[in-house]
Amino acid sequence: MKAMIIEDSRLARVELTRLLKPFSEIDLIGESGEPTAAIELINARRPDLLFLDIQMPGLNGFELLERLDYSPQIIFTTAYDQYAVRSFEYDAVDYILKPIEPSRLADAVAKCLSRGKKEDVIALPLDMKSSVFIKDGESCWMAKLVNISVFESCTNYTKVHFEGNSPLIHKSLNQLEERLPKSTFFRANRQQIINLNFIVSVEPWFNGNLRILLQGNVEVEVSRRHSNRFKNMLSL
Repeated sequence: MKAMIIEDSRLARVELTRLLKPFSEIDLIGESGEPTAAIELINARRPDLLFLDIQMPGLNGFELLERLDYSPQIIFTTAYDQYAVRSFEYDAVDYILKPIEPSRLADAVAKCLSRGKKEDVIALPLDMKSSVFIKDGESCWMAKLVNISVFESCTNYTKVHFEGNSPLIHKSLNQLEERLPKSTFFRANRQQIINLNFIVSVEPWFNGNLRILLQGNVEVEVSRRHSNRFKNMLSL
């Protein structure tokens, strides 16, 4: 299992590296003490597991997770206990307080290994005739792709909007975008992918952006970066 350490304290990184040496199943492929720089490193190397501090300069651990292109397993390592409840909103495997006890680390690593590597919810390229299986808690759906209006980023999950439902799946927008039909689904901004068939109207907006109204009275803003691509897609 490929892992990275994101921790602003150099001494803490050294100590955690030492503690992980007995775990032959864990392959440390990098570390960073600067969370903003770590985002690019994580997205490039795509580790299966992050050992992640929470209070860091610039960005905290939760903000870092919201900027990733995908969802690795997370073990939070922190000196503060007040974030424990919030950490599990990000599907954290474990929450370890510093100084790290070897036995606690062993328990956390065992949990990660038992989970294994995350598998894609949507594993193959899809077409508009496809249906996808979605599970959120105890509820399950077979959603027809043609009926999905919006995929919306929500912290470390994506909310899927279809037929009055909006369950969460543990996938990033980038992962989903790779598998969706590009002739129908459009990445409007960092937070949303929309189904072009649900568009009711389009109008110019501030700073070169566009505002799109979807069926169900849902408003979506197309960033300036994506506006030209949108216009080119739908122009004669």
